[in-house]
Amino acid sequence: MKVLGLETSCDETGIAIYDTDKGLLTHKIYTQIAQHAEYGGVVPELASRDHVRKTLPLIDEVLAEAKLNKADLDAVAYTSGPGLVGALMAGATIGRSMAYSLGIPALGVHHMEGHLLAPMLEEKQPKMPFIALLVSGGHTQLVRVDSIGQYKLLGQSLDDAAGEAFDKAAKMIGLPYPGGPYIAKLAQTGNPDAGIKFPRPMTDRPGLDFSFSGLKTAFLTAVHDALDRDAFNDQFQADIALAFEQAIVDTLVIKCRRALEQEGLTQLIIAGGVSANKRLQSQLETQLAKIGAGVFYARPEFCTDNGAMIAYAGAQRLLAGQHSPLNLSIRARWPLAELPDINEEV
Repeated sequence: MKVLGLETSCDETGIAIYDTDKGLLTHKIYTQIAQHAEYGGVVPELASRDHVRKTLPLIDEVLAEAKLNKADLDAVAYTSGPGLVGALMAGATIGRSMAYSLGIPALGVHHMEGHLLAPMLEEKQPKMPFIALLVSGGHTQLVRVDSIGQYKLLGQSLDDAAGEAFDKAAKMIGLPYPGGPYIAKLAQTGNPDAGIKFPRPMTDRPGLDFSFSGLKTAFLTAVHDALDRDAFNDQFQADIALAFEQAIVDTLVIKCRRALEQEGLTQLIIAGGVSANKRLQSQLETQLAKIGAGVFYARPEFCTDNGAMIAYAGAQRLLAGQHSPLNLSIRARWPLAELPDINEEV
């Protein structure tokens, strides 16, 4: 079965074709980062307009690259939430219209389920059950995964997500949007002995929830202190970037290890934009090896929003006989735990 996947939840237009027999055939991603960078964040109206402009041409491109026609498609999967309403509407309308015109099934995919399953696109794959750390600009969640659709939320951010904290910290020291990659690059030249210390939030108490707002405030306080002392220079920026990145990474690693031990599992997947952070990947591999656990993650282009993860997630549910009515509503907010198990009838 050849499934066309459409991802339009935020500021990337991702289109892909997944074949349930041959695997991923092709994928394309168009990013709107340059358009939104001057505003320091995503402008929903601009995002929606760009999805309308780019989705159909990208569909034609992936079909041509895969040497397929629309008539060769067996199903369409599209992101139906969570995300920006206008952006979701663009992909959902195109996806449902294509499915209707071709007489094939359509399925609205949960954006975070797509991220959660993205590591399944790699040769090195985890076996269920496992723990998933979903970490991006909008989400920081720890989830127990027993099967596709059988999810138990173990912990989540009570305020800013990790990616959002990176973005806001980067803006405070004059770095472009999105901030995570710029903080990581700057941190490479930071001095770990510079004396900048940040807390590891909520790691000194039981539980698996996260909170990054206090860490963000501590970062701002340190920036103001450096400005007051006339010590805000290039080296200070590198040092504070390193200290901030280390604090977030350490916090995530501590909670991941705690979740694995609590649930008695030995496999962790990390997914979402922040999962591409090299320090996070390295620290998880090192620390989890101490308890006999392994970590899995997707290649960089599948860490951020992409059509391949939507095509794959949709294909798994379509194979199980699930599909969506053509009048399915998109959902800006959509708890992952509300999804049906892949073996349930819907």
